[in-house]
Amino acid sequence: MKPYKFQPYLKTTIWGGYQIAPFKGIFNAQPNVGESWEISGVPGHESVAVNRGLVNDVDEGLTLVELIDKYKELLVGKKIYKKFGNHFPLLVKFIDSRQDLSVQVHPDDKLAMERHGCAGKTEMWYIIKSDVGSKIYAGLKESITPEDYERLATAEPQNGRSPMQDVIVTHEAHEGDLYFLPAGRLHAIGAGNFLAEIQQTSDITYRVYDFGRKDVHGNPRELHIEQAKEAIDYQVWPAYRTSYDSTKPTSQLINCPYFVVHRVVVQVAQQVDFHCDSFVIVVCLWGKANINGIEIRQGETILVPACENILYIFGNATFLTATM
Repeated sequence: MKPYKFQPYLKTTIWGGYQIAPFKGIFNAQPNVGESWEISGVPGHESVAVNRGLVNDVDEGLTLVELIDKYKELLVGKKIYKKFGNHFPLLVKFIDSRQDLSVQVHPDDKLAMERHGCAGKTEMWYIIKSDVGSKIYAGLKESITPEDYERLATAEPQNGRSPMQDVIVTHEAHEGDLYFLPAGRLHAIGAGNFLAEIQQTSDITYRVYDFGRKDVHGNPRELHIEQAKEAIDYQVWPAYRTSYDSTKPTSQLINCPYFVVHRVVVQVAQQVDFHCDSFVIVVCLWGKANINGIEIRQGETILVPACENILYIFGNATFLTATM
């Protein structure tokens, strides 16, 4: 089974920019593209397989859900198929923030299942490019109670600034920075960041503050202040940026119950075996290569089946990989 390529779903947003199409090397006349959903099993936005350079590719045009139904554990792995069935557990995106995104939080699995009947949302960001002076907002800088949060979130902005912004840590953004965002952590992507996001398959977001922005109809965007109150992790952590060894050709970035992410740098050829019964998502951040017989270049993402998940890479490129 060869790796799969999928048609990206480009999403126009109020805060979106113009970098995604050039980064991916595709033409797109769509304005303000804030997100490219690279691999998605979200209902209504399931990824569709495209031609991989194979003659008479019988899987071209099938959705990710249909591919899982067809190949089952051969595609995703035995434990993963037993747990999730035809539901694909991860969502991979590129994000281009021309403006600041809203300050938001995501519920954990328990709360999301109680309220929405779906998984929660733990995610990670890897910054591909950032403008000078751009920011990432993540985590609490001081201890607050749920009552403090409600007071701050509902207070009137002073000089266009919400008091909520004063209790969230502001980070200078740089290329290669890594942020792990477990469910419950307050966060926002600042203007001028272009990044890759790997997350649980969930689209549940509670907005806490949105800089007074209006939607396309001129109405204030909906906030979810009360819903977020129970979802927030009020603990103050010593660090919110995640460190890793960037000198290694293969570095583990994240190992959590929902995904394991590595950064892989190949200059000529490399064999990578993650020793797991799982699919491997490969996101190309730079360069081009051949992986298990499929060409991949900057801005492309492939899904390597669990039954053929040792990566034989030939080329000069940098990747993120995600397994479970």
